Amino acid sequence: MTKYSFFKFVLFACCVAVLSSCGVKARLKKADKRYAAGNYFEAASIYRSSYSQVTKNKPLRANIAFKMGHCYRLYNNNARSETSFANAIRNGVEDSTVHLYYAEALRKNGKYAEAKTQYETYLRFDPEDKIWALNGILSCEKIPEWRKEMTRYEVRKADKFNSRRGDFCPVFGEDDGSSFYFTSSRDAAKGRKNSTITGLKNNDIFYSKTNASGAWENIQALPEVINTTDDEGACCFSADGRTMYFTRCRSVKGETLGGEIYSSSRAGGEWSEPLRIMLLEDSTITIAHPAISQDNNTLYFVSDMPGGLGGKDIWKVEKNGDDWSKPVNMGAEINTPGDEMFPSIRANGVLYFSSNGHPGFGGLDIFTATPVLNNPDKEWEVENMMMPINSQWDDFGITFAGKQERGFFSSNRNEPKGYDKIYSFELPAVEYMLEGKVTENREPVSNATVRIIGDNGTNAKIHVRKDGSYRFKLEKDVSYIMLASARGYLNRKNTVSTLNQTKSKTYTVDFELTSVYRPVPINNIFFEFGKATLTPESENALNGLVTMLKDNPNICIEIGAHTDMVGSDALNLTLSARRAEAVIYYLIKEGIDGERVAAKGYGKSSPAAVSRSNATQYPFLKEGDTLDEQYIAKLTDEQKEIANQINRRIEFRVTKTTYKLY
Repeated sequence: MTKYSFFKFVLFACCVAVLSSCGVKARLKKADKRYAAGNYFEAASIYRSSYSQVTKNKPLRANIAFKMGHCYRLYNNNARSETSFANAIRNGVEDSTVHLYYAEALRKNGKYAEAKTQYETYLRFDPEDKIWALNGILSCEKIPEWRKEMTRYEVRKADKFNSRRGDFCPVFGEDDGSSFYFTSSRDAAKGRKNSTITGLKNNDIFYSKTNASGAWENIQALPEVINTTDDEGACCFSADGRTMYFTRCRSVKGETLGGEIYSSSRAGGEWSEPLRIMLLEDSTITIAHPAISQDNNTLYFVSDMPGGLGGKDIWKVEKNGDDWSKPVNMGAEINTPGDEMFPSIRANGVLYFSSNGHPGFGGLDIFTATPVLNNPDKEWEVENMMMPINSQWDDFGITFAGKQERGFFSSNRNEPKGYDKIYSFELPAVEYMLEGKVTENREPVSNATVRIIGDNGTNAKIHVRKDGSYRFKLEKDVSYIMLASARGYLNRKNTVSTLNQTKSKTYTVDFELTSVYRPVPINNIFFEFGKATLTPESENALNGLVTMLKDNPNICIEIGAHTDMVGSDALNLTLSARRAEAVIYYLIKEGIDGERVAAKGYGKSSPAAVSRSNATQYPFLKEGDTLDEQYIAKLTDEQKEIANQINRRIEFRVTKTTYKLY
C-alpha cells in the first residue's frame, strides 16, 4: 500500500468513526426523547441497537444500558431488564439506583438471594432511602416461608377471555357477576398497532354476559363511542352498572399523552359520548385506573402528580355536586416509594390495589387495605393476598362478584413474552363432613343408629345404611359427642371437633360394636412370661375396656382368662384365674364398681375358635375351626406358636344388662 493509499484509508476510517459517532448520538437523542414521552418500547429498541455499536466508551455504554433497563422494566420485559441493569453495573454506571432496580428485576425473576445482595448494596450507597430497599430485603427473606403458607383460593387461567395478546384489568359490570368487562390488545381491538409504549396494539374494552344457563357468551367490543384508535382500558362501574369510568391515553401527532379518566352513562343499552373528568388544572399529568365507591361519592385513581410518595400513588376525590374535590393522597399506609396502582373498592369498604413497594413476591402484588375503626393513629390495615393470588410476576386488577369470594384478576405469570392474562379465583366454602361405619367383626350392623350432639345445640339421630355407613355435615368451631348403638349390642362413644380448623376436612369415625350375647376377645393385653403381672403395653387396651364400661353403665361383665395347651391343667387354671383377677383389679382401680365385674380362669379348657380376622391374617387357619390339642398337633412348629398365641387371650362377656336400672 502506498503512502497516499494509506492516507486515504486512515481518512476514510476516521470519517466512518465520526459519522458513526454522530449517528449514535443522534439515535440516543431520539431514544431519550421517546423515553421522556413514555414510549418505552420504541426507546428500548433504539437503545439496544446503539448499545451494540458503542464498544469502547464504557460510561456511555453504562448510561445506555441503564436507560434500556428502565424501558424494559416499564413494559414488563423482566429478563431483558435484568440483563440491562447488570450491564449498566458492569460498565460502571454512576447512578446508585441501578442496584435498587437490578434488585427488583432479580426478585421479579425469582432470584431472591441475588436480589437481597443488590438491595443491601443500594442501602450502602443511599442509607437514607430505606423503605423500598428494606421492604425488598424483607420479601427476599420471607418468601421461602410465605410459599408454604398458601391461602385457600383456587386460581385458574380464564382461557375464555384470553387471546394471543394482552388481556387484563377485569371488572364486573353488576354485583351479580352477570356481565364482565376487560382490557385487551387482541386483534379485534381498534387501537393503533405497535404502541410505542408496549409494542402491542392500543387497547380496547371488551365485554361478555352470561346466558340463561350461566355460561359466558361470545366476547364483544364496546362500541366506537368508547373504543377508539387511542388506548382505552382499566374501567369500573357505578353500583347500578349505568355509569362507566375508564382510562384513555390519547395520541396527538404521534405522541402518546398521559392517561385521562372519562365517564360514560348507559341508557337503553347505548353508551353516551364519554366526558373527560377534570381533576387537575394541569392536563398533562397522568390520572388513570379509576375505582368508584359503592355510593358513587368517592373516586379512587392512580397518578404520579407532585406531592406523592414516589412512583405512582393512589389518590382519591370526593363528589361535590357536579364537580370533584381536590385530590387527596391515600397516605403512607398505602402508598410507598414504589408504584401503587389498579385500585378497586368493595361494598364493605375494603380497598384492593397492586404494589411493588410493599413487601411481596416480586413485581406487582395484590394487597388488601381494610379500614381500621376507632384508632386515630391508624387508618388502614394493609395485607398481602399471598399465593396463589400473588406470584413473583405482576399480579393486579382484581375484581369480585359482589359479596362472593370469587372473581377475576390479571397476571403475566409464566408468560414468555410478558403478556398479561386473565385468571379466575374462588375461595371454596369450608366444609366439614363426618363419615364412618358401624360394624361387628367387620360386618355391618345395619340396625345401628348414631346420635350426634354438638355444643352449638345440634342433636341428630342418624340411621346407618344397610352397609353400616353414615354421613353427616358438621359445623365450624363445634365440639361433638357421638354415641353408636344397636339392639343386642353395647353402646360406643366417640368425639369429634372442628375447633380451629380452617380448611375443609372429612372426619372418619368408625364404631366397632360389641354383642351382648357372645364373648369378646380383648386384644393387646399382655402379661409377663408365666406370670399374672400386666405389662405397660396393656394399658391402652385396658383403658378402652374402662371406657366401654363407663359408656354402658348398666352392664355387668365377666373377665375370662385363657391359656395355651402347654403345661398341666391345674397350673394353667391357676395362672388364668390370677390373670383375670389382675384385670379386675385394674378396672376397679380406674373407678369401675366391683359389683359389675367378675373374674374367671378357664385355663386351657376352652380353646378359641378361629375368627374371620384370624383366618385372614393366617391363611393356614380356617374360620370356625377350634384350636384344640388335636388340631394344633397337626401344625408345624411355627404354626403351633401362632395357634397357642391365639388361645392365650382375655375375653369378656356380658352377664347383666340391667345393673341399677330397677
